[in-house]
Amino acid sequence: MSAEFPLILSIDTASSCSSVALTRGSVSGMEGGQVVASLTLNSSVTHSRRLLAAIDWLLIETETDWLLVDGLAVSIGPGSFTGLRIGLSTVKGLAFALDKPLLGISTLDALALRCSPERLICAVLDARKKEVYFCFYRPDRQGIPRRVGGIRAIAPQQLAEEIASEITEPILFVGDAVMVYGQLWQERLGDGFTCAPLPLHSPSAASLGLLAGELFQQKHYLDCAAAAPLYVRASDAELSLVLAAKE
Repeated sequence: MSAEFPLILSIDTASSCSSVALTRGSVSGMEGGQVVASLTLNSSVTHSRRLLAAIDWLLIETETDWLLVDGLAVSIGPGSFTGLRIGLSTVKGLAFALDKPLLGISTLDALALRCSPERLICAVLDARKKEVYFCFYRPDRQGIPRRVGGIRAIAPQQLAEEIASEITEPILFVGDAVMVYGQLWQERLGDGFTCAPLPLHSPSAASLGLLAGELFQQKHYLDCAAAAPLYVRASDAELSLVLAAKE
């Protein structure tokens, strides 16, 4: 496989869903952008118990040998701390063992890619503890959503207040936080709030893989040893250590 149309195996474990996919090509070269196969599982079974089995199934059903895979992509967050650790550790192990490039994509970037680029997009995930992870996106000249500003963690009411005071155009919201706080945002923002279709609210390994194809072409690989999840905020364990150090 040439670098122009790389075959990427991608996984996303940032939420309760386990998503794996094989994609060919890049989001920025749509003539070569193709979803070869994808599988999404949403059940009570933990990521660690189903992830490798899902990858094996995908490769067997598509008759894809590991030698044909050009790179491995993973969602680096934000999202579930445990899920991100499981996903990243699994893909790091595979990348090291197979000597394949490792590519990291934000969960929010992959969510935004699933939406129509005709308006401002707010990709938003439930961060628990009455907060959400979010980032805004606008389309570039190719219609690919690109970040506007950074990824943040914020209270949903505060997000609504910031939008109401600073943004005058309608916004398309996508992500699992819409299921939790959508009514709040609808009441505060009125016609400024639009909800993406329900099937788009879960992260997609297929979208992640097409974004990773772009990074592969640019040779923006992660260092397997140093790669770490994008948590955005501190974990409970880290907060406990900080509190203990102050006592």
